[in-house]
Formats: sequence, C-alpha cells, structure tokens
Amino acid sequence: MFDRNRVYFQLPLSPSRERARGEGRDGKHLRRYAAWLLFAALTAPLLAHAAPKIQHWTLANGARVYFVEAHELPMVQVRVVFDAGASRDPEGKSGVANLTGTMLREGAAGLSADDIAQRFESLGAQFGAGADRDMAATDLTSLTDKQLLEPALELFAKILTGPSFPEESLKRERERLLVALARDAQSPGSVAQKAFFRGLYGGHPYGRDPIGDEPSLKGIAREDIIAHHKRYYVGANAWVTLVGDISLADAKRIVERIAGTLPAGTEPAPLPRVHELKSAANQRIAFPASQSHILVGQPGIARNDPDYFPLYVGNYILGGGGLVSRLSEEVREKRGLSYSVYSYFMPMRVPGPFTLGLQTQNAQREQALRIMRQVLEEFVAKGPTDRELEAAKKHITGGFPLRLDSNRKIAEILAAIGFYHLPLTYLDEFIPKVEAVTAQQIRDAFQRRVKPDKMVTVIVGG
Repeated sequence: MFDRNRVYFQLPLSPSRERARGEGRDGKHLRRYAAWLLFAALTAPLLAHAAPKIQHWTLANGARVYFVEAHELPMVQVRVVFDAGASRDPEGKSGVANLTGTMLREGAAGLSADDIAQRFESLGAQFGAGADRDMAATDLTSLTDKQLLEPALELFAKILTGPSFPEESLKRERERLLVALARDAQSPGSVAQKAFFRGLYGGHPYGRDPIGDEPSLKGIAREDIIAHHKRYYVGANAWVTLVGDISLADAKRIVERIAGTLPAGTEPAPLPRVHELKSAANQRIAFPASQSHILVGQPGIARNDPDYFPLYVGNYILGGGGLVSRLSEEVREKRGLSYSVYSYFMPMRVPGPFTLGLQTQNAQREQALRIMRQVLEEFVAKGPTDRELEAAKKHITGGFPLRLDSNRKIAEILAAIGFYHLPLTYLDEFIPKVEAVTAQQIRDAFQRRVKPDKMVTVIVGG
C-alpha cells in the first residue's frame, strides 16, 4: 500500500512469471533454503539502534556508489537506479522508459527470458526492474555464498549492460500494455489520476502517463528502446547502492563488476521547470459508477526542498496520518461522507503533486468536497495545535526505525539519497529535524506553498 508520508520511493517491480520446474532433490532443497533466507531478509529487522553508516565513492565512469554493511543475514541487496524514468520519454513516444525497464528481463547475452528467470531461481536470487516518472531501477537480492552470488552478479551485469530487447517480446509487452490501458479506462480511479496529472502539469513531462497512451505505444519501435538504453543507462547517470553481509573490499569489487563496465556517457539536461498554477481549474468526467472519485491539488515540492520537514510533519496532521488526521476526523468520523480521505506530498526531481483525495457516494460529493476544502483552508490559515504537533512527532519518529528494518528498504533509501541529492547525514538528521519542527514553521510553509484558491479539482463519477 502507498505510504503517503514515506520519505523515499519504492519502485514497484513487475511480477515474475510462473516457471516450470524440473530440478532434482538438491535443487528443491536449495530453493526452499533460499526462499526462507529471502523471506527473512525482507522481514527481519536490522539489529541496529543507530542510523546505518553510509560509505560513498564514485567510479571512473561517473557512477555514484552508496554502501552499508549489514551482517545480520547472509544476504546482499543491490539497487542500480538511473535518471531514465518516464520524464525522459521522447515527445510523442511516452512509454519508452517503462518498456525499457520492463524488457531488461527479456533477454541478454544470448539468454532468453526463460533462461534468465530459471537461472536466478536456481541461484535463490531475485531480480526486478521497472521505471516511474523520475527514475528507472534494477534490483538484485542474493545470498552471499560465493557459489550463488558470483553467477547471480554475472547475470545481473549482463542484463544491465547488454540487454537484447527481442522484437517478439516488444510485441507481447506492447499488447499487454494496450490491455492495461483499456482496463484503466474502465477504472474511475485511474481515469481521475491521469486527468489530475494532466491538469497539474499540462505539457510538462510529468503530465504524461508513464505507461504511455495507445498512439505512442503503437509507434514505439525496438530502435527507440535501444536508443533510450544507450543514452540513459550510463555511468554518469547511475547511482548504485549495496546493503548486506559483505565487506567494503567486496562491495568495491561487486560494484566494478556490475556498473564499472557501463559506458561513461553524460548526465541528461535538467527537467523543465514546473510552473505554479495561475488559477483554479475544475474538470468533471462522467463515469457510470455509484461513487465519485475526487482529487484536488497543485504542484508541490521537489525532494530536496528546504520546506520539506515542515510540510511533511504538517501534512501528517492534515491528511497523512490516516484515521487520526483532520481530514479523516471531519469528513469520515463526524459526517460519514467517505471511508477514506487523505492528503500527501509526492516530492520528486522537480515539484511533484500535493494531493487531497477521497471517494464518496455521488449524492454526497459536493458536500464532501466542500468540507475537504474547508479543512484545508483552515489548516493553511491557522496551522496545527500544539497537541496535534506533539502527537504527529511521536508517531513519525516512533515509526522511523521501521523504514530501516530490511536491507531492501535501506537500499531504496540510499538510492533516493543519491538520486535526489540529499546529504549523507540524512538518516542521522531525520529524527532531530522532525522534532525541531514548530507550529509556526508549519503555518509559514503552508501559507507560502499551498494555495487553496488555485488548485486543480478532478471529479470522476456518475
């Protein structure tokens, strides 16, 4: 489930295909042992009460590396991210970044998609790849036993540096995405989300749907995917994170092996500026449903914005704290207008959206929307109470260790620290900075950054 107060981005990975298995007894035992260790690695908390020590260096080709030793389990988590998300799609060909990430697993070095899946499975390793609006990411989870780790790293490097992007796989993936688009058109939530991003960003790259649209998908050729990979999957555009049961010397060897052979390349140009909305805009989309989906918002903040912590803590009180938030209290608890109502900032490379949302019965939507706007306007004008602020700080700081309770989560945070140009001291400073936020800082930040009278409103319903 999407955590609207999360301090980093977790890229959803494509599910692995079901594979026919014909291994012998030893292979079955290996799979069971590996599966148990993978489960433990993803769920067991790290036995540290301080923020992990981050070691950082840069490869000769420009790739930036972030490493944390974690010896509780014989596992290593590798994540390589690139500034190669949907915001880098060519004009008129939205969906190229998503297809590139998806098709990495489809073939490399003479291996088919089935070969790749079966080899990772036989090694007890997991591979994932995908792209969102900002970044493309590849992930490897492996045991540190050399007989398992070395071939897993070799295969990972081949996929990263020399994918084959088979034509037949492109045809299949294109058809799958066209089906997904047709399915989205039947989902009021998806219709609302896409209209909302278009309303906020217009012709900016963030306004495009990452999976593309029907004309763009049909126009994407294999050459477009090869060109995207060649341009953006390069050292100068890469951030590599490693977390696990390995030494610094091992980490340096592993990084050189998987990313050191990437061509150096160059970083892409900065994304276009996101402009503030000049006036309010309202869009109503008819949809045959008994409920209406409502989204209200504006461009918010970039990930390295100096107002991040006051807005983050303030939003927890406004609508990010679930049932204890003001929006939930006024819309759900007092009036029963919606089962779920929320708000969140989605900080990105350039300002991502600030969003308020709810679902409600068609007959109640005007009332629900009016109350949601009233709550926002009052919060912007007056800010939080001292009691609300104290409770929010306790919850945020108390839950922070859960964001560091697995190698995978730490690797994701390290990647965000690098990609969004955050300081290496970010994890050490997170709790002190949350605790230092005052009610006045929240009021000041919301009054400067949030404009209730200049927001996009999208309503999709009957």
